[in-house]
Amino acid sequence: MTENNENRSGASILNPPLPYAMKERVERAARDVQLQQFVNSAADGKNTKRLASFHDVFGDRYAEVRKLAGRIKQHTLDHLDYYLDTFVDRAEENGIRVHFASDARQANQLCLSIANSRSCKLCVKSKSMVTEECGLVPELIAAGISTIETDLGEFIVQLDDDAPAHIVTPMIHKDRKQVARAFVRELGAEYEEDPQRLTKIARKYMREQFRQADLGISGANFLIAETGSMVLCTNEGNGCFSTSVPPVHIAVVGIEKVIPKAEYLGLFLKLLARSSTAQPITVYTTIISGPRRERETDGPEEMHLILVDNGRTELLREETREMLRCIRCGACLNACPVYRKVGGGHAYGAVYSGPIGAVITPLFKGISNYPDLPQASSLCGACHEACPVDIDIPRHLIRLRRELVSAHQIGFFERNVYKLWAKSLSNPLLYRGSQVLGRWGARMIGQTRNGLREPMQNVKWIRNAPGPLKGWTIHRDLPTPTSERFRDWWKRNRGGQS
Repeated sequence: MTENNENRSGASILNPPLPYAMKERVERAARDVQLQQFVNSAADGKNTKRLASFHDVFGDRYAEVRKLAGRIKQHTLDHLDYYLDTFVDRAEENGIRVHFASDARQANQLCLSIANSRSCKLCVKSKSMVTEECGLVPELIAAGISTIETDLGEFIVQLDDDAPAHIVTPMIHKDRKQVARAFVRELGAEYEEDPQRLTKIARKYMREQFRQADLGISGANFLIAETGSMVLCTNEGNGCFSTSVPPVHIAVVGIEKVIPKAEYLGLFLKLLARSSTAQPITVYTTIISGPRRERETDGPEEMHLILVDNGRTELLREETREMLRCIRCGACLNACPVYRKVGGGHAYGAVYSGPIGAVITPLFKGISNYPDLPQASSLCGACHEACPVDIDIPRHLIRLRRELVSAHQIGFFERNVYKLWAKSLSNPLLYRGSQVLGRWGARMIGQTRNGLREPMQNVKWIRNAPGPLKGWTIHRDLPTPTSERFRDWWKRNRGGQS
């Protein structure tokens, strides 16, 4: 299956060729039945459990809770300069060396400079979306620093020279057989499909890496301005090993991760865990407030924090600011029917996939480089309903689509078709006329299908739509409208009564 995905070593996953070919990626994924089953089952299962988890705890008050979390994050972003300054002052008082990186290149250079100053040769790294965004791991390896992803899913993806397919569960697109083959090929292990035994193989290998590592790299889920502390949420314990065993710890974190006070942390921990994996709380919630003190036995000798901008200040504009509320829970991905149908994150061709990726990637990387992403949504609103910090993602998708039209990124034919459609929707006579023509044309090219039960026996289906409509029938048959209009049926059966 990995042959369908862009790997980490290739630049195309982060810097796709122009024009960006999402359609080709989607067509490959749509033909991969196994991939479709893996992604759809995993995402749909997580979404169902998330809904049940929130209902059990908050009941009908969940809407109030997510709005509260959204207001806290929005307030922080509205005053980000103040809270960042406060955080940096407290962090430096705690012994953390704070650095600022304006872009991915500077963030990577800072990591390499710190590692080289301590002659580091082996790095153990916990899961971090910002380091994926910056492409840090290839840079470290190219500089001669062996780097091991220690999150189990990330570790397996790394062995296959692949890229994560999900923000939270990176190997959503793989099964145990693929994992077993990777362990045989890369670790010299015996072929084994049992998940527990596979986990033990990975644990045995990684434990030795933790013992030998002289550099640990992590991200952070939250930065607390009041205390100068960073919060790391993990389920495997690898985050604790990465941040406490090596003598040097570097945390690479986006500037938007700040929250004002420790008293707000409980709210965000409840939302993050339930939105991500439907857990009451992550197995390990680690609050780090600096390097090892004089009488402490655990912790690094020195700790560095790299605060990364990489386009975030551009999103601080009033019309896009709320997108920086995102806590990277992945709930919008699991709720999105398009994400499930395109076979996961690889089809998006970028680090951030799903609905949130469709809005922030064009802004980070340029909308002309990713013109397909704002279109990769049905605008059903499921992503907004799932978001624990109340980001109105559909509104931003519509705004980006408007920008595509203004920038003439949408073809002449498509622009004019939509203009005609809008005109027909605004004129009752044209609307009814287009309904008649559309119904007549569809039923002319439609065909009946055998073996269907009532009431579908008389429905006609379009198997190969002509011209620009063919996209609707590449992977499915499209039912035609009924011979009778709904308005006529309603008038005949209900007498026009509402």
